[in-house]
Amino acid sequence: MPLSSLPENSLKLIEHRLIGESVSFKASPNTSGLFEPNAPDTIVVHFTAGSSLQSSVDVLTRVNSGVSAHFVIGRNGDIVQLLPTNQIAWHAGESAYAGRSGLNRYSIGIELDNAGQLEPKGDGLFESWFGKLYDERDVVAAQHPHQSVMGYWHKYSDIQIAKTVSLCRVLCAHYSISTVVGHEEIAPSRKVDPGPAFPMEALRKSLMARAHEQELHSRIDELAKEDGLRKENHAGRENFLPDKEGAVASVSANALNVRKGPSMSSPLLDNTLHKGEVLKIVEKQGEWAKVSFTKTGWVNTQYINDISEKLPFQV
Repeated sequence: MPLSSLPENSLKLIEHRLIGESVSFKASPNTSGLFEPNAPDTIVVHFTAGSSLQSSVDVLTRVNSGVSAHFVIGRNGDIVQLLPTNQIAWHAGESAYAGRSGLNRYSIGIELDNAGQLEPKGDGLFESWFGKLYDERDVVAAQHPHQSVMGYWHKYSDIQIAKTVSLCRVLCAHYSISTVVGHEEIAPSRKVDPGPAFPMEALRKSLMARAHEQELHSRIDELAKEDGLRKENHAGRENFLPDKEGAVASVSANALNVRKGPSMSSPLLDNTLHKGEVLKIVEKQGEWAKVSFTKTGWVNTQYINDISEKLPFQV
């Protein structure tokens, strides 16, 4: 399932508890108490290397097991929350990333029900460390960055990946999440999860695009309030530059010259606009638009896109 085609999120976080379909809560006793202010700011994704959702939940909620996590996501999309998201879980272990160590103190742990790395047994079968056999259709062959030879990895289900993205979106909306990493990235000398079968880069890009979209929505709303604009969303319309004052547009070129008048012969202003900058259209003359940003000047309309009614990207 492409991450760009995921449905809108039906999960909610209320008082540090996840609410939504197929979400349950089973408390783990394994916690170091509340996060410090400004935490959590990181999400760490793991695989359980276990035989089932229930077996992993049992371990993570067992007294004196020494491990816990905030969430476990099953292969059927069920989510079990084990700790409120304002409490520290024991999922990262000895870890370091971006100049910090002990990532438990800063991060939310998400465990995915997955057997992890498998051993080939012949006849299209692969075996987990706990003895369960998997068909080759459920296996990804890939070399892990921390290993020197090809490995075989249990696939994640589509609904499991989709629920992971949805959960991360909720967490990013609720907390100031700046980092999303795999366990293998914070403990590279001893961990290989979630492994090459998990689309980590696609997850990060999806979350970044959503954050960019929300930031752009916020900027458009600010401009609308300042200028008394009233905009409506019309799904399915192509980007175009409307013949009306007060429209909002973004720069589509990497760099765009601004001129004092509506022609190529007009002198340049000092300012150069860059891709993604938001402008207000003051007036139009043919292929030229007078725009307002920190200053006012003229730009060629082929290098700007209307975003008054539709954003130039969707996640």
